[in-house]
Amino acid sequence: MKQTLSLLAAAIVGASASLNAAAQEVTLKVHHWGSPKSPQHVSMLVPWCEKVAKDSNNRIKCDVFPSMQLGGSPPQLYDQAKDGVVDVIFTIPGYTAGRFPLIEAFELPFMATTPEATSRAAWEFASTHAKDEFKETKLIAVNVNGPCNVYTVKQPVRTQADFKGLKLRAPNRQTSSMLAMLGATPVGMPLPGIPEGLSKGVIDGAIVPYEIAPSIKLDELTKFVAETDRTQPAMCATIFATAMNLAKYQSMPADLRAVIDRNSGLETSAMFGRTQGDADVPARKKIAEAGVKINVIPADELNRWRKATDALDDQWAAAITAKGQDGKALLQAARDLVKKHTK
Repeated sequence: MKQTLSLLAAAIVGASASLNAAAQEVTLKVHHWGSPKSPQHVSMLVPWCEKVAKDSNNRIKCDVFPSMQLGGSPPQLYDQAKDGVVDVIFTIPGYTAGRFPLIEAFELPFMATTPEATSRAAWEFASTHAKDEFKETKLIAVNVNGPCNVYTVKQPVRTQADFKGLKLRAPNRQTSSMLAMLGATPVGMPLPGIPEGLSKGVIDGAIVPYEIAPSIKLDELTKFVAETDRTQPAMCATIFATAMNLAKYQSMPADLRAVIDRNSGLETSAMFGRTQGDADVPARKKIAEAGVKINVIPADELNRWRKATDALDDQWAAAITAKGQDGKALLQAARDLVKKHTK
């Protein structure tokens, strides 16, 4: 009799635990640097949150905080996720130069093709060759944006000679090195700092894709933009990462972890890349309508820029080799993945 009662009690406790797990709801604090009107907020993070809410029968909810509303600076976002200050972040790994050296391969000059294809390649690379770089968090996606452009205030950039003497904002250290090789003076600066930098004359221009330009008033603050021939690989691109606090993820019941898993990975990375790339179209139109003069850098001039910056590939490979890995093989792996996913 006692044994029967004990078994019954255990069953009741087990059933209660199962019901509690099934009923558990989670609210995620999502933090990023983009404005409330940015594509990253409106077309990526908010829809992602809506998707996980739907897939979890509204048991996973998000509070999304744009514009660093929860405090800190953009370079601190990854640590905010790692340390549990927030639950999910969207950031640029390059804001903490040298911390994520392997994934920087996709920021090398003329590496990226389309944002969707390159984002697929970057996810596959991150989940195989560079998984240790993000092991402190639950990685949700890595993606790249559309091709970068050169925005300037006083003079257009048409040839390599036009870079000389210009102080240009760079989003990451590979682009900084590229600009130096082309003759410019690179200035490292998170995206939100660009408007003030231009207004105060700290920089003469900025390296930015179309999609984000209107949200930081480049349609008002600059007069010229150099757009590269889109039949060619991108002059530069930026890697973005969406990551979740690992303890938060592990504390969720298995079915909710499965929802996060289904909304992470290759297809989520591709969707984020595609979304940022698609946002270039309306943003370019707005830039043009504002009177910013657009000139397209043709393939033959781009080839000269490519030759001037070719050494960056070797420098990246040598730096990775110095850390104990095969830099040349990893560089080739990145190139092969971009080729694999580019149709």
